[in-house]
Amino acid sequence: MKAIQYKAFGKSDVLELAEVAKPTITNDNEVLIKVKAATINPFDIKVRSGFMQKMMPVQLPFIPGSDPAGIVEAVGAKVSHVKVGDEVLASSTGGAYAEYVIVKDDKVLLKPATLSFAEAASLVVPIGTSQTILFNEGKLAKGQRVFIQGASGAVGGIMIQMAKAIGAYVIGTASGKGLDFIKSLGADEAIDYKTKDFTVTIKDIDLVVDGAGGEAQPKLFETLKKGGKLISIVMPPSAELAAKYGVEAKFISSTINAKTIEPGLQLLKEGKLKPHVSKAFKLEEAAQAQDYVSAGGVNGKVVLEVQ
Repeated sequence: MKAIQYKAFGKSDVLELAEVAKPTITNDNEVLIKVKAATINPFDIKVRSGFMQKMMPVQLPFIPGSDPAGIVEAVGAKVSHVKVGDEVLASSTGGAYAEYVIVKDDKVLLKPATLSFAEAASLVVPIGTSQTILFNEGKLAKGQRVFIQGASGAVGGIMIQMAKAIGAYVIGTASGKGLDFIKSLGADEAIDYKTKDFTVTIKDIDLVVDGAGGEAQPKLFETLKKGGKLISIVMPPSAELAAKYGVEAKFISSTINAKTIEPGLQLLKEGKLKPHVSKAFKLEEAAQAQDYVSAGGVNGKVVLEVQ
């Protein structure tokens, strides 16, 4: 089969289109998916650069990609909720930049008929991350105020919709076209982080989600109410500042599986959530697609389409 892989860590030019062996099911709880689409995640780029090797080592050569959508090709003996021929979306531990990928059955869901394969793939990581951060960890509830730093990205856009769906007041930062984008998704306030100091106007926040990191993170503490929460998906926040402001602060890695994806798909079926594919590339254009994401300013998800 055709797959994108790399044999060494580095810039996007290490990505190459290769002919590799088609994976086969070796476990009763595995599903073989014929991939129709997969998305480009910033995490893919961190792994490719070697940045994650100490924390989450991968064996080279490595096929990246963690959120395929496609058609079930084969199933293990104990798999019962999907069958050959079903259209699905899934979460994988690599391997999705390819014509076929093996996924554990507890990370496979039937694709809603209203979604294209590209749209389905685009929702896997954003929904799983949003459910983990907002509700499993953040315990966000109706009437509370949530402030999303970096709201115009793929994850931020889904967070806005999922937070609004339960009746939260949502404030997000963006710039340029991203301001109109997050407003169109339901944000109650859109703050231009390039021209405005959010610490002046944003106060009494119950939950802050940091999706940007960097030098702005310490300022986020100033927006929280006493007893509030700051959850970062990019870098560990300061324990000292958390103690100073009397808040909870932590770095969280997303839990992406059927249980964290199902609530978002239910919202989609109810018309309360919609996907946004920013741009689609062919499988062989994976390097170009990763560079497009690395350049920043992408509103929505970048997708690889597999023919």
